[in-house]
Amino acid sequence: MSENFVKLNDRVILAFEDGSNFIVQIQETSFGTHKGVVDLANLIGKPYGSKCESRNGNYFRIMRPRLVDEIFKMNRRTQIVYPKDIGYILLMLDVKEGDTVIDAGVGSGAMCAALARCVGPSGKVFAYEKREDFKTLAESNLSKWGLLQRVTIKLKDIADGFDEVVDAIFLDVPDLWNYVRNCYDALVGSGNLGIVCPTTNQVQMVLEELQKYSFIDLEVWESLFRQYKPVAERLRPFDRMVAHTAFMIFARKASEF
Repeated sequence: MSENFVKLNDRVILAFEDGSNFIVQIQETSFGTHKGVVDLANLIGKPYGSKCESRNGNYFRIMRPRLVDEIFKMNRRTQIVYPKDIGYILLMLDVKEGDTVIDAGVGSGAMCAALARCVGPSGKVFAYEKREDFKTLAESNLSKWGLLQRVTIKLKDIADGFDEVVDAIFLDVPDLWNYVRNCYDALVGSGNLGIVCPTTNQVQMVLEELQKYSFIDLEVWESLFRQYKPVAERLRPFDRMVAHTAFMIFARKASEF
């Protein structure tokens, strides 16, 4: 169990009673909000979950950020894999402690962070990105979350192939179908491949490529996820929902006959 009190340099959530929240790093400084200034140094040593006050008397709780909180508030310049999809992808790729994984198209680093959490300190994520600005942004985000040491980010076009043979590959690039062969070559036997794409015509092109090689257990999924208003007296769904985010394609490598 981790220590349950705030320390210098911790990242924390300031959760106000009106539902607003802010992720900040604890320093010997202050942080301004619409509910008043918070003296961050005064939070050092307080237990997580504690109720505190801003300078003008508004209450907030100190909470640990979950990875999902970090993802929703992260600096990003690309469309991210949505958390409702990330969970299923991790299960279908069967990523676990000690695994080696390729993340092709690291973008802002959301999926890469989830993979890095799963492989643990003894595993490794090899992330490929051909744009230097995206690579720099992903490194910054992963460093904030304490996960960069589990990731090697390569500034490389995956058209040139992968440098590793790994347990699982996650592919999220514009022209996915062009790299199916490279994924096949980079997977161990029985290794898992996960691909996301936004449109049905792209799914069709990917499936046509997958069927050229010895992939089995092909599946195509879409995740629809509806949140409810947490009010006991009038429980009902929110009026709007995030519906389609991506199609998820899964396959497993088998040997060629």
